[in-house]
Amino acid sequence: MLGVLRRIVQEVSVAPNLREALNILVSRVRAAMHADVCSVYLLDEHSDEHVLVATEGLSPDCVGTLRLGSGRGLIGLVVARAEPVNVDDSQKHSHFLLVPEVAEADFHAFLGVPIIFSRKVLGVLIVQAREIRRYDDDEVALLVTLSAQLAGLINRIDVTELLSAGRRSVERSIFLTGLDGVSGVAIGEAVALVSAANLDSVRDRVVEDPQAEAERFRVAVQQELDELARLRNEVKSTLSEADLALFDAYAMMLRGDSMQGEVIRHILEGNWAPGALRKAIAAHVHAFEAMEDPYLRERAADIRDIGKRLLQRLLQTPERDQEYPLQTILAGDELSVTDLAAVPADRLAGIVSTKGTGASHLAVLARGMAVPAVFGVDGLPTNRIHGQEVVVDGYSARVCIAPEPKLRAQYQRLAEEEQALSLDLEKLRDEQSLTLDGHHVPLLANAALFTDIAAARERGAEGIGLYRSEMHFALRERFPGEEEQVATYRRVIKAFSPRPVTIRTLDIGGDKGLDYFPIRETNPFLGYRGIRVSLDHPELFLTQLRAILRAGHNSRGFRVMLPMVSRVAELDETLELLDRARRELEVRDEPQGTPEIGIMVEVPSTVFQAEHYARRVDFLSIGTNDLTQYILGVDRGNSRVSHLFDGLHPAVLVAIRDTVAGARAHKCDVSVCGELAGDPAAALLLVGLGVDALSMSQGAINRVKWVIRSFKREHAQSLARDALDLERPEDVRAMMCRELEKAGLGGLVRPGR
Repeated sequence: MLGVLRRIVQEVSVAPNLREALNILVSRVRAAMHADVCSVYLLDEHSDEHVLVATEGLSPDCVGTLRLGSGRGLIGLVVARAEPVNVDDSQKHSHFLLVPEVAEADFHAFLGVPIIFSRKVLGVLIVQAREIRRYDDDEVALLVTLSAQLAGLINRIDVTELLSAGRRSVERSIFLTGLDGVSGVAIGEAVALVSAANLDSVRDRVVEDPQAEAERFRVAVQQELDELARLRNEVKSTLSEADLALFDAYAMMLRGDSMQGEVIRHILEGNWAPGALRKAIAAHVHAFEAMEDPYLRERAADIRDIGKRLLQRLLQTPERDQEYPLQTILAGDELSVTDLAAVPADRLAGIVSTKGTGASHLAVLARGMAVPAVFGVDGLPTNRIHGQEVVVDGYSARVCIAPEPKLRAQYQRLAEEEQALSLDLEKLRDEQSLTLDGHHVPLLANAALFTDIAAARERGAEGIGLYRSEMHFALRERFPGEEEQVATYRRVIKAFSPRPVTIRTLDIGGDKGLDYFPIRETNPFLGYRGIRVSLDHPELFLTQLRAILRAGHNSRGFRVMLPMVSRVAELDETLELLDRARRELEVRDEPQGTPEIGIMVEVPSTVFQAEHYARRVDFLSIGTNDLTQYILGVDRGNSRVSHLFDGLHPAVLVAIRDTVAGARAHKCDVSVCGELAGDPAAALLLVGLGVDALSMSQGAINRVKWVIRSFKREHAQSLARDALDLERPEDVRAMMCRELEKAGLGGLVRPGR
């Protein structure tokens, strides 16, 4: 059996597509187990039916058309029990269901095993025989093992086509779930974009005149810069200055020495421009995709888009002329800011992308334009939905293709409610973030580029609670010098003066490396990262510290924050280096500012020693993303366990409470700068737990402000006490959602948010 298993797994793994893989599977299993029938049924969640998608032994006409209602027959029993069902004579079993189309009366022996991925039953793999017999343990083990292999394959591949075999178009409502969304609901006609330029298909080619080829590349870059300027000009009447700055960010990446220099280097080595471009883009994309920070990781999509657009120019590949309907739902594998800008603003209703997250530039622009969006939609049938009616539900990060009339009416009503909510939120922009009893909770913004700074100001942020300085490093092909850093930090600080700006020192390492400073480890989350890297390289750290001190001259309210501190000794060493940086500037007679100093609370050890840290610094900032990950032992980037990642887990709330208590002993401020701060339901709890300020993505500010302005601080404290008594994160969230519903804020916490 082991040899049989290996052969089947090998054949299935190299199949060109899922349909062929299933056909190979049922054929080989039928032969290996001497069965008369082997079949695979997959669950169609939207019709709640099990669909026959592959068979060897039944009529091929049944594939895609035979549908069994949920819970019916022996297949339903396998699903309900989520374990194998082995019956020697199926016709005598109480769950036997006669299906005339497949001559069920001809078969007696039945073995069905569930196809399970991450606790979810995706379907059933069955074998049947005419004789009356019970399959032995080896046969059951073989089928169970194959179903486990099949589960991983099915989870990675779009099964929509299999579940709707024989249909020319989508004829019923199909739901697809994404990883992230931009709030809102939109209904419209899908316009699917498929790029003709494919960097991965470009091959190396020797060029006879490298200098001429380098010039050809420079011309393509300039043409693209001109095109960006044109697009910016076209949309400037509909976008804010903050959102328009995204085009400047693209231009900055295009002009950047790192990428251009690498392409030119490959060209001068003898490669033609498209091949050189492919190499440079691949290297930059790899570096950014390996980063832990979701914002920085999303810059890989921007780089891929730049590469695609430059390749089109180098190969003279024309983009097809596209018509946009009145209510356009823009759909594609990896959409970009420039794709979005090409759609007339009055026709863009929603966005659907197979890649990307809420940290992408596309998401930033979508929020600025109040366009609902869903990102990371696995299995989006891009080639089949063009022209279909599509609903974009940014609240639950779901997409509904071809909604049925009743469902469409529900979404239409929700869209109207969302429009009214948006108008109400806009009125809060200039209001203070005060509880009903007058307690002020500053709402700050997280930022990494100047575009984020401008957007944060426009949306009413009271300061920058987290400026990711590593983005300045990542966009270069070398460590930036002191003067470069001074100019960058000074611009950031002045943009918000006199409001506070918190600059986090270089946070690289682990899975967040730089092209010119790669760090590869088998366990990056517990590896060489954050302050550990900086302390190991005082020549880099002192340069950054001096630059920050100089940039803060004549400014009030600027702060320095240290990432990934896990030992008191690390803080003490950093404070010594900071004193040294001050002394060096004094010797040079350079003016400097006096920042407040703080650390990020991201690991349990820092929580347990919060009081010791608070004695030494001015503030603590809780990074709930990492803290939750380390407390719960969950990598939220791992699809198998990401559903277990929940910042409202009572253990995380206890850690926040204890951090606040340790800080209070030394009158040290505490803020939260993780995603939890931007969650309306969680924000109220954080206030109740004693957190002084919240820093979030600028798109969440007014939603959180509305919550804070709707409750008394005393009420928030009572809710926090109740939450700490609960045992499950879903109970905590349910309690908070009920409270917001009672306060008339249900629109902020719709299911799935």
